[in-house]
Amino acid sequence: MSDQLKSGPRKNEKNHAASGRRRFLQDSAATAVVAAVAPHSLFGKSARGASRTLKIGFIGPRTGALARFGEGNDFVLAGIRKAVAGGIAINGATYPIEILEKDSQSDQKHASAIAADLIKADHVDLMVASSTGATVNPVSDQCEKNGVPCITTDAPWQSWFFGRGGTPEKAFDWTYHFFWGLEDLIAVFTAMWASIPTNKVVGALWPNDPEGIAYSDAKFGFPPALQAKGFNLVDPGRFETSATDYSAHIAAFKKANVEILSGVLPPPAFATFWKQAGEQGFKPKIASVAKGILFPTAVEALGDRGAGLSTEVWWSPSFPFSSGLTGKNSAELCAAYEDETQKQWTQPLGYLHALFEVALDVLKRTKDVNSPAAIRDSIIATNYNSIVGPIAWHGQPVKNVIKTPLVGGQWIPGSQFKGSGGQHFKNDLVIVNNEHDPTIGLQRKLEPLT
Repeated sequence: MSDQLKSGPRKNEKNHAASGRRRFLQDSAATAVVAAVAPHSLFGKSARGASRTLKIGFIGPRTGALARFGEGNDFVLAGIRKAVAGGIAINGATYPIEILEKDSQSDQKHASAIAADLIKADHVDLMVASSTGATVNPVSDQCEKNGVPCITTDAPWQSWFFGRGGTPEKAFDWTYHFFWGLEDLIAVFTAMWASIPTNKVVGALWPNDPEGIAYSDAKFGFPPALQAKGFNLVDPGRFETSATDYSAHIAAFKKANVEILSGVLPPPAFATFWKQAGEQGFKPKIASVAKGILFPTAVEALGDRGAGLSTEVWWSPSFPFSSGLTGKNSAELCAAYEDETQKQWTQPLGYLHALFEVALDVLKRTKDVNSPAAIRDSIIATNYNSIVGPIAWHGQPVKNVIKTPLVGGQWIPGSQFKGSGGQHFKNDLVIVNNEHDPTIGLQRKLEPLT
């Protein structure tokens, strides 16, 4: 169980009280200065409230094994900063917004350290974070420990919630998350696999990281679900994502005649495995991999063997949602990104945009921006239509989580489709299974690897 859960509410209340005292002293000093300069401004609207800059801390990977998750950061942050350049209106006053971005370096310890720095040195009003449990878990833990409101995304909810020691009976006070769950991924992957005749033998690549541990969990992970659906699982066990030799895994898969490969790996790790699999003659009929082949650049790095791989699709140009902040729909945001950067859209692009949409909506509705508890309460009361779909924490599947849509996709040679901005790219990710969410359009059927 995590330290913040062991400590219980008294520790949170103590930290929150200390934070409140610091804010009170800062507020009192600021009020005294304003009173000395312009005492009449204290009547009516608060002069401090009208001028204080609200700080949003943002942590995500720019470098390291998860760097591809941050490919769209500059584009999204530039658009968000432009949208709030004149500040945002809260309770009749206008507040400037400052976004403080930090690179997690794809390292859990570093993510924790920079979260603590944003909290204690920069005194952020609201924290946001994205891109796998290696980022969102340590950031959330720091926020929970210090009584700072936090919103995260882009990690299956079980790895974020249970991975931090949460239980349905004992949830968190300060940290909230929106994303899909393992039950959704399992439903999408098995629906894709059922569309092609196989021997139903599944080989698993589940590493020793927050996602790998969650995916392999005997209670809520893949193993019990696959058994219930009639699949036979071959799981060689946990391993480090820095591994350079997958010969033992490949030998086990070949010996068991695995025809379906699944797993959750960072792009560099899957690239190493897939190269060795080809060299050692392991050729499954289906390869559905989370995380490792989300990105067009990661698939391009695999050469011709990238086409035909399948993965989860949590956002794409064809998702029928629009931003409540800018009014742009999913296709328009992808087209704008491709036009400006000459790079292909990526799935984290939509979720990063939604993360800041929700954060700004929360601040706009906060009754007292100088109260962390009031900001937290505004998170809980969220009912917002984002570019990745509706966001509202209504207590399901657990108090701190709201789920978002998920469908199945396959990478195909890019000559068959044009990009959102009209460009041709080497490979395109198209939706091949929407049984889990029929509101998202189907583009073609899954085809076996050749």
